[in-house]
Amino acid sequence: MKKFLLAGAALAALASGAQAADLGVRRVEVPAAIVSPVFSWTGFYVGGYLGVSSRQGRFNDIDGYNTPGPWGVNKTNFLGGLTLGYNYQITPNFLVGVEGEVGYLGGSRRADPTSPGLDTVGKINDAVYGLITARAGFTVDRTLFYVKGGLALGGGSARVTDTCSVAPCGPLTLSGSRSSNVGWTIGGGIEYAAYQNWTVKAEYNYVSFGNQTVNALGSDGFNYRFRTQNNAHLFKIGVNYLFSTGPGAVVARY
Repeated sequence: MKKFLLAGAALAALASGAQAADLGVRRVEVPAAIVSPVFSWTGFYVGGYLGVSSRQGRFNDIDGYNTPGPWGVNKTNFLGGLTLGYNYQITPNFLVGVEGEVGYLGGSRRADPTSPGLDTVGKINDAVYGLITARAGFTVDRTLFYVKGGLALGGGSARVTDTCSVAPCGPLTLSGSRSSNVGWTIGGGIEYAAYQNWTVKAEYNYVSFGNQTVNALGSDGFNYRFRTQNNAHLFKIGVNYLFSTGPGAVVARY
């Protein structure tokens, strides 16, 4: 009996010591893990751009006034404008959007027929233009590769004149003009979110302002028709302000 009492006392002492040891251990707090934020392109944006335009004007004498074939001119000049748009990021790597821009194409172009003695002059004037486009792009975090396409509006007026200023010339003179209307555009570019809400971009657009017919009234009282083409290659760099900072950092606790 005495042995059993001694064994019980020993077990009780061991249990008491283990409990005291457990009470003395401090719990270590595991720090929260911070996951890097993913940039979001969703939101409205405004911006501006500068660049260079390469414009082509072409004229074709439909009624055989006095020019034996098509003639035209190419001209390179500066351009600039403003942009407004909206992005919606469907997945982490794909977005769609709409964009509008208004710009100015500088540099009137004068086209003279190359045949001697012909002074019928075609001219494409300076122009305020607008583009309304849809955008689709592939994103890699802060970098966006995109294509765009849609409507082109404006593009300047086309004028055809013959003042009989180059001898020898015929007895007729004429004058007529026509404003460009609706055309189309296609292009693409790359955009990078450089700092918080600010992005920078480089973009190319091909713009066709459509084919127009200029009706020029001659001094003989008849109208003479000239078919015109007004196209441009636009090379632009720009800055946009995105009205969205993207989601904040995600905090995960374990």
